[in-house]
Amino acid sequence: MSWLDAAVSIPTEPTQQAFGYPSLFLLVLIGALVPVVPTGALVSSAAVVATHQTLPYSMLMVFVTASLAAFCGDMALYWLGRRGVGSKNGSRWLEAIRSRAPEDRLAQAQEKLADHDVAVLVLSRLVPAGRIPVMLACLLAEWPLRRFAHGNLPACLAWAVTYQLIGILSGALFDQPWEGVAAAIALTVLVSVAPSLWRRLRGPAKA
Repeated sequence: MSWLDAAVSIPTEPTQQAFGYPSLFLLVLIGALVPVVPTGALVSSAAVVATHQTLPYSMLMVFVTASLAAFCGDMALYWLGRRGVGSKNGSRWLEAIRSRAPEDRLAQAQEKLADHDVAVLVLSRLVPAGRIPVMLACLLAEWPLRRFAHGNLPACLAWAVTYQLIGILSGALFDQPWEGVAAAIALTVLVSVAPSLWRRLRGPAKA
């Protein structure tokens, strides 16, 4: 192999994994702290790539990396929010959480939290834009960190499984990884916008 061939060769699977998993962890962690990064699409795309790899445990590593990063990010954000709740002047993190939780969604989250307790956390991770209102409801209810973690762990596991299954389905439908990644991104975007589109089509709720 010439030096030119070596320079343009595609990285080996071990090299891809050595850089890919830390990158996935970091991006999902950031997405949990700052809810603007499309973390679901990242997990689905990573699952697509894993379906085309021959190394063992690729899928398991995607699942462990994504769920652990989501859990760490959620716990860090909740801890920062609790500091704001306990402070007279609040905090910018608490205000950031409040700004992403409309009053109607917060009221629904508080009502469901009172009725179903920690089970609501699992659903909040699977419903688009549902995580932050439920987290704020937990903060306002002054849940301790341990109680929030008890519900948040299965929530993160269920979230990682859901988006990984989307990636596996997309990867199985196409021979080329980039085609599967494109399909996975399209599916995750569709899942994200479908509830809001449905609410708009239904119009305002009747009294």
